[in-house]
Amino acid sequence: LAGRVEILDLWPLSQGELNSVRDGFVDAVFDDDFADRARRVAGAADWQPLALAGGFPEAVLRRDGPRRTAWFDAYVQTILSRDVRDLVNVAGLAEMPHLMSLVAERAAGLLNYADLSRDAGVSLPTLRRYFALLHATYLIRTVQPWFTNRAKRLVKTEKLYMGDTGLLAYLADLRPDRLKKHPRLRGALLENFVFLELVKQRGWSAVRPHVLHFRNHDGQEVDFVLEAPGGRRIVGVEVKATASVSPADTHGMVTLSELAGDDFVRGVILYGGDTVVPIRENIHAVPLSCLWKLTANT
Repeated sequence: LAGRVEILDLWPLSQGELNSVRDGFVDAVFDDDFADRARRVAGAADWQPLALAGGFPEAVLRRDGPRRTAWFDAYVQTILSRDVRDLVNVAGLAEMPHLMSLVAERAAGLLNYADLSRDAGVSLPTLRRYFALLHATYLIRTVQPWFTNRAKRLVKTEKLYMGDTGLLAYLADLRPDRLKKHPRLRGALLENFVFLELVKQRGWSAVRPHVLHFRNHDGQEVDFVLEAPGGRRIVGVEVKATASVSPADTHGMVTLSELAGDDFVRGVILYGGDTVVPIRENIHAVPLSCLWKLTANT
């Protein structure tokens, strides 16, 4: 009956869980002493192997590339042949593996159902039905846009993410050598990785913010907007794979802060460096490692 159960989303393990600590970045970014706490744990981190492994324990433990690939291959076959069919009696799921690969190639991008329908060779109604199945089995997640009545030129399109970056790497063939040659793929993998760490931490967060994204029609954007319930506190989180940042990297964050007004708490640029750097008032560049090294007791 209603009120007699608490629903918990069981995601693949977060980086904190894999290291037996309670990661607390999502709560820390709303605290006044966030920058000082981040400085205490700041340091360089090689995030790419973590993202390629993902959060499934079986995949993480298989450090050999071919063995990990074999596990993901079996995982996809099993979830399509068993879990998806348990949800709905669908005979024609032959298009689903191809669709999942197309979704992986579009990870961290705006979701365009019409383009995806054309590329997948399925009708829009069928595509939306398949998306509902992929969402129900936690294979994909979409992020809604943040908007305000103070601005009329905001993009109100969802962004698309995979439910595990190890699975994303498997489906999109994101090997280290390929990522080195294609910075765009590396950036998409990192953004998906950060998204998943945020939503996993939200599960035990005291603040429990909504995870949204911001983009306007002038191309200014912020990868993630953490909005506390009630919409009275806003934190922007931008993701950069580079080892340095500049004021030019904050244009979207500044626009978000102006639109949010007094509700804007701070902006955080997660980047590949090793120190906390103030960029503008209430906007700091913070090493990616702080995403999982900031704990409840830091």
